[in-house]
Amino acid sequence: MEAALALHDNRLADAEPRLRTHLKEDPFDVAAIRMMAELAGRIGRYRDAEALLRRALELSPAFTAARANLAIVLHRLNRPVEAIEQLDIVTGDEPDHLGNANLKAAALGRIGGFDEAITLYEQVLAKAPGQPRVWMSYGHMLKTVGRQADGIAAYRRAIDLAPALGEVWWSLANLKTIRFDDADIVAMKAALTLPDISDEDRFHLDFALGKAFEDRRQAAVAFAHYAAGNALRRKSVVYEPDETRRFVDQSIALFTPAFFAARAGQGHAAPDPIFVLGMPRAGSTLIEQILSSHSLVEGTSELPDIPMLARRIKGYPGTVADLAPDDLAAMGAEYLKRAAIQRRTDAPFFIDKLPNNWAHAGLIRLILPNATIIDARRHPLGCCFSNFKQHFARGQAFSYDLAEMGRYYRDYVRLMAHLDTAMPRPPHRVFYEAMVDNTEAQVRALLAACGLAFEPACLAFHETERAVRTASSEQVRRPIFSEGKAAWLPFEPWLDPLKDALGDVLAAYPDVPA
Repeated sequence: MEAALALHDNRLADAEPRLRTHLKEDPFDVAAIRMMAELAGRIGRYRDAEALLRRALELSPAFTAARANLAIVLHRLNRPVEAIEQLDIVTGDEPDHLGNANLKAAALGRIGGFDEAITLYEQVLAKAPGQPRVWMSYGHMLKTVGRQADGIAAYRRAIDLAPALGEVWWSLANLKTIRFDDADIVAMKAALTLPDISDEDRFHLDFALGKAFEDRRQAAVAFAHYAAGNALRRKSVVYEPDETRRFVDQSIALFTPAFFAARAGQGHAAPDPIFVLGMPRAGSTLIEQILSSHSLVEGTSELPDIPMLARRIKGYPGTVADLAPDDLAAMGAEYLKRAAIQRRTDAPFFIDKLPNNWAHAGLIRLILPNATIIDARRHPLGCCFSNFKQHFARGQAFSYDLAEMGRYYRDYVRLMAHLDTAMPRPPHRVFYEAMVDNTEAQVRALLAACGLAFEPACLAFHETERAVRTASSEQVRRPIFSEGKAAWLPFEPWLDPLKDALGDVLAAYPDVPA
């Protein structure tokens, strides 16, 4: 009882020793095992939580609360298929539990089950219409499938219920097509003055207000809000620029022409994946939309599978040299199996557009030697400032400080320049500005790089109906436009830290420094 009270009050330091002592005396107490799992989850030890919950279910398979907790943990571990499997069992015991339905909808969204997710959200909201975060999640799903007006209505409903919910204001701003009116700005500013506002609500509101004032061409005010939001967000993320530099140094030392030549013919031979990688906000969603408009290509999403495979290699990247041919083939096969969860058609090719895969391009070429790699590149100032004014739901920890972002961009360019000459089938590079200025020529070159015949639908990409999960979801549903090329110019007076960090990479663009 004392441990349960301590856990309820979030006194984890008191709860843990009491639970450990109790479990030494009674290792079969499934309620205590579940509490220990909850404690592990609260401090981010999700794998420990999973092991504990599976132990509880082994002892008591009908322990529904533990199974529901396991579904939550699996969802947080980005294993949505397994989470759904557990939720389906739980639903049999608790068919009317709205929290389980809400979690299942979120998990379905991760694997592309958008229609079923929308139906579940609608069922939840019919029974519990006063839940602002559920309305927001519902709005996310509607936006993803292209139902923009319905998505906006859902976001507005969330704001009516919780005017200080910063994330929903940012969700509206992140559509990129919404212009906030005076009443919106007053409401957001009022929320910022609340004494009990959380840091998360505050930085979301600052990002949204930055967008509001940028649309009004008030660059100084907009930048002040962007800077405030980024500074606050930076405090809560872990990022060390020197680690990125060391990683790139190690990758360059490892992935030499001789290294690849010695492994010719290894890996999995499937040509199915098209990897679109590079910096975020460099046009990868546009490239994906163009390619997925082709009859032979399916667009999926930003898949987490390559980084997951890389994390499993102890000592990565240096220890990639120790992988046997069978290891490389098995990794390629596992990637394809995991990616298949996201597939909805029988098209022979599919796209993985996780930008951060640039760091793993060498590993990709080893495990999938016949895959196509597309490097999406954009002017350093345009790309980096677009990242600076973008709040990412997760990841991209480099993007909340201008100097750190400049260093990250430099390291990205440095590794890709090396791989251009080191690896077989080097990446095909698409410059955003060239795509905007001469779309047809660039589209034809892109398709040729993928081994695809030209199809007119790829030029009418904005007419392609498909789910788009990224920040550019609404932009790629419009014809190509040139405004993005110069969006950073009004903010140039405040970009010196970025320019200094970029150094000769900025001066050389679109070439790279010698």
